Amino acid sequence: MQGTLKKMKTQLGATPADTVHYQLPVGEELIDLNGLIGKPLTITHTGNIFCSSCGKKTKKSYSQGHCFVCMRKLASCDMCIMKPETCHFEQGTCREPQWGEENCMIPHYVYLANTSGLKVGITRHTQIPTRWIDQGATAALPIIKVQTRLQSGLVEVALAEFIADKTNWRNMLKGTSVDVDLLAARDELLPQIKDKLDELAELFGATAIEVLDEEVVTISYPVSTYPKKISSFNFDKEAGVSGVLHGIKGQYLIFDTGVINIRKFGAYEVEVDYGA
Repeated sequence: MQGTLKKMKTQLGATPADTVHYQLPVGEELIDLNGLIGKPLTITHTGNIFCSSCGKKTKKSYSQGHCFVCMRKLASCDMCIMKPETCHFEQGTCREPQWGEENCMIPHYVYLANTSGLKVGITRHTQIPTRWIDQGATAALPIIKVQTRLQSGLVEVALAEFIADKTNWRNMLKGTSVDVDLLAARDELLPQIKDKLDELAELFGATAIEVLDEEVVTISYPVSTYPKKISSFNFDKEAGVSGVLHGIKGQYLIFDTGVINIRKFGAYEVEVDYGA
């Protein structure tokens, strides 16, 4: 099978309960990955990269699968996507105002998650629970709902003074995260940012910031064996990835020979071979 890679599709709640089911998009085809665990899998980069936006061949991938031109012009590749507190939509300088309306000027959630430990993150309401799965979270809890991406970024920055806002991906892939009581963490953290929440409510309106009382979502991953030492594959340095598939977590495939971040190599053309 040959085609360009895209980030893995995920679904939570497949059998067994709370376990993520993964599909790998290769061109127009989807490969069910859960059934391949314990079997040999080979993914070979052909040397070609095709921009995931315009489709043109590019020598280098930017912003997870774009050519340089698209990376510079698309709103989805702007720095404010990585740092939502710097959103400049209201200033009239958004690269694509309609895209901004559809993706940034909509409800967002601030959440706590256990990935490699306790962290804070944000996501659009349409990306729950996908965002948590992509980060390899074993548990997640929405704690605040806001009206725009900018607002979510400002809340996240306030919380990041007390807890991490990034995942240690190596620890996440080793399955070494400790149990975290997300409800207790929420109850401890919210009073610490009360003044900031009051400030944002005054700035954006009383209904802009809504503190939630949600239940924790637990997530399990199809992994038979976690690696003790992390060795990562890179298609920019080596053409092939081959080995027995031991599991999938986040957007990583875990082989007996190493791991690879599929999302990082979106738009790379590959050939895939797997055992029956």
